Amino acid sequence: MARALSSARDRLVSGTHQGKVYPGEHQAIVTQELWDQAHDIMRESPRVRANLARRQTPALLRGMIFGPDGRAMSPTHTRKRGKLYTYYVSQAVLKGTDSGCTVRRISAGEIEAAVIDQVRALLRQPEVVIGTWRTAQAEAPDMTEAETREALEQIDPLWDEFFPAEQARIVRLLVERVEVSPGGADIKLRLDGLASLVRDLRSSPVRQAA
Repeated sequence: MARALSSARDRLVSGTHQGKVYPGEHQAIVTQELWDQAHDIMRESPRVRANLARRQTPALLRGMIFGPDGRAMSPTHTRKRGKLYTYYVSQAVLKGTDSGCTVRRISAGEIEAAVIDQVRALLRQPEVVIGTWRTAQAEAPDMTEAETREALEQIDPLWDEFFPAEQARIVRLLVERVEVSPGGADIKLRLDGLASLVRDLRSSPVRQAA
């Protein structure tokens, strides 16, 4: 890959004739700095690129994450020494009434990654497969349990290849509510959302990231 990229850039700034390379007399269309940056990005794995893009995506769990008091936690961020830190913060903290609050704030990156991991694990649970199948049959009576299981199994191995926007769409389709407490996080799934996704997967292949 690196050799191909280097060769491609050389062709932008030089010419060839009968197998010989002649230096170009015009300026390079792409600067060396920009070329190197693009080269570095292309050398990263799809998972690394997805994680980076996800950090630049608006709050994944906005409106879906709730604290121990039952109130929604709000996304916020701060920047220290040029680095961006994102959080979900309790309403008690935002309103200055956080006395006794057991979960004041939580790292957005950590809770979002935890939710994604739990969703991927839940999609493999037999009770979720059966519940999704029964819900899907309301719109697709001919759908079988095996088809439902196969459709759900498509998601996990391809997850890291999805665009961040596609990951966000799936999470919002599948997750109804995330409740955080000092002991961890509980996720409530939308079976109707799962059923809708299964019907989509049944009719067309899962779209992958380029």
